[in-house]
Amino acid sequence: MRDSETFGVEKGHGEEIVSWLNNQAKVQGVKLEARLYGYEISSKNFGDFEMFSWMGDVQIARKMIIKASKRFKVKVIEGGYKPKEKLLRLKKFDFAKVKKGDKTIGQLEFVSSRFGNNQWEIQNEERH
Repeated sequence: MRDSETFGVEKGHGEEIVSWLNNQAKVQGVKLEARLYGYEISSKNFGDFEMFSWMGDVQIARKMIIKASKRFKVKVIEGGYKPKEKLLRLKKFDFAKVKKGDKTIGQLEFVSSRFGNNQWEIQNEERH
């Protein structure tokens, strides 16, 4: 089982989306559990997002977050894209796509300290 903390949903829709994701996982009989962890992130180009973590299969998580985006007509952050280079750094990086339904509208680069319990921050963002 994998997990990720770089998934998010437009601010104001977090409880609704996370509840829907968990209910859909039960109905479909798949292993996926999502939960809000009380962290919000703001981007210049895409607005504010409530971040959530999940545990389960990454492919199922990505498909379900896109379905949620279509169903509720909200923007979502689909994270968990790790950098390819395997360099030892003082910071950890993660990349994410900002989606509205099936359409990718941008990309985000997250950064966090390897030491301590720091939250993810947006280092770079670009529109498509």
